[in-house]
Amino acid sequence: MNRHSSRKAVFAGSFDPFHPGHANIVDRALELFDEIVIGVSINEEKTYAATLEERVESIRRIYRDEKRVTVEANHGLTADFARELGAQCIIKGARNAEDFLYEQMQARWNREHGGIDTLLFFADKDFEELTSTGLRAKANIQSEE
Repeated sequence: MNRHSSRKAVFAGSFDPFHPGHANIVDRALELFDEIVIGVSINEEKTYAATLEERVESIRRIYRDEKRVTVEANHGLTADFARELGAQCIIKGARNAEDFLYEQMQARWNREHGGIDTLLFFADKDFEELTSTGLRAKANIQSEE
């Protein structure tokens, strides 16, 4: 890669909701890349509290003042999405060994079939227990009270 070319990465996930652990990964990735595209995806095996459009718009509001971050809906494979955007890699986060093994499998597939590498960020200690699923469950409990 040319030293003066733009370095772009895609941070992919369902982000339902986007939380401080996700933001921490974006902040750390911005130290390495000139641009981060947050690719909000749909996993057919998951049930969402917010629509794809709502998730995209809420993350756009968070980064409205950060010109190096854009947010886009991703309707296909992450590797295809990243290549179409001209990204050099996909960034992902892992909180524990289970996340690591899952992301390792995905990274291998993206490299072998999509021709793009994955850079894995391990969660900071403060965010190891933070999950979107847990946040949704907590919100549901509070709304029932």
